[in-house]
Amino acid sequence: MAPPRFRTRLFVTLSLFAVVPAAVLTLLWATTLSTALPLLSGSAAWDRVAASGERALAAARADSLSPRTRAALAAHEQELTLSVTEARRYQYLATRAVPVVLATAAGALVLLAVVASRVAGHLARQLSRPLDELVGWTDRIARGLPLPAGPPRRGAPEFAVLRSRMQRMAGDLEAGRARALEAERLRAFRETARQVAHELKNPLTPIRLAIARLERDVPPVLRDPVEVLATESARLEAMARSFSQFGRLPEGPMAEIDVGEMVRYTAKTTVPPHLDVTVHIDDDVPLVRGHYDALARAFSNVLLNACDACGPGGEGARGGRVAVRVETTTMTPPNGVEPVPAVRLSVHDTGAGIAPDQLGRVWEPYVTHKPGGTGLGLAIARQTVEAHHGAVELVSTLGVGTCVSFTLPAALDSLAPAAPAAPAGSGGDGSGRVGR
Repeated sequence: MAPPRFRTRLFVTLSLFAVVPAAVLTLLWATTLSTALPLLSGSAAWDRVAASGERALAAARADSLSPRTRAALAAHEQELTLSVTEARRYQYLATRAVPVVLATAAGALVLLAVVASRVAGHLARQLSRPLDELVGWTDRIARGLPLPAGPPRRGAPEFAVLRSRMQRMAGDLEAGRARALEAERLRAFRETARQVAHELKNPLTPIRLAIARLERDVPPVLRDPVEVLATESARLEAMARSFSQFGRLPEGPMAEIDVGEMVRYTAKTTVPPHLDVTVHIDDDVPLVRGHYDALARAFSNVLLNACDACGPGGEGARGGRVAVRVETTTMTPPNGVEPVPAVRLSVHDTGAGIAPDQLGRVWEPYVTHKPGGTGLGLAIARQTVEAHHGAVELVSTLGVGTCVSFTLPAALDSLAPAAPAAPAGSGGDGSGRVGR
């Protein structure tokens, strides 16, 4: 037999707490009152007083009395008779009032029971409905199901607070599950990439040495095949380096990095000669703490993607433009709850954009739309930024362009030094065009 529901148990408990003490008190009051009322009339005492008074009056009248004495005795007899009559009348009323008292007590008890049941039912509903809902929520949270989005059930205001806290907790748990799955997935990708890089590097070293020897002694008739071998082995070597970079996280001691200086230098050494890139760096950008080479490599990957999106002919061919901006902002780190100062690095291009159905996959390893690409550039960039407790963001509109942003927490109690003098042809506010 299944135990009664919580609401039923709560209703019975509240009803008993209200009715049982009231019933006991009512019965005690009715019993006491019905017993005490006849005693309070004093009819038996007045009967004894009347009998003794009659004997005393009869004995007094047997003697010769003066008229004044007889008048006093007559007045006393009249007063005694009146008192006895009043006592008997009160006794009559007290005897008849006992059933009325008991009936009134029973009616009051029934009324109290009805009121108590209504109040207990209301309280049981106010407590049990939200609790039943929250118990159901815990089961959904345990199974990883989303919480209902409908209006909450009525209840005490404290349940609204508990409801919102549970919704926030469910969101945090879901985000934690997603992060854990993503971390495990990336760990598997990294391990695969590390093994692939290892397997590629082992035969590539003797192959590159053999090709270098062939290039010195190759006859003219075999020069073209040897050049193909050299080109393809170089491509395989670059691919192995990409796999190796993705296969390991940034390591070694960290240092404070001026993101503005890193952006200027990387843009100057990365941008193809035919393309100009506009760089704007806000004043007083704080430093970030991290690995310079890894962050520069991540930025370089994104910048190269932006340049590729603008086409091989740059502005002259497709009208594409690339703009880089470094600015101060705030962010909430993945392992924190309060916003902290941060640096946002954005790369915006006016290329072809990315189709909406592909936006969710651009950060995944091995996803690429470029011929000969490994699909690891953005994956390495994301891995690097997240290893620095940062966040990545990508916004793209097909036919309009793409904006990739890195947000990195600033180093505590540090500000970037004053921006160096802008190169020739650039503005003095931190803006400039980098290119050749």
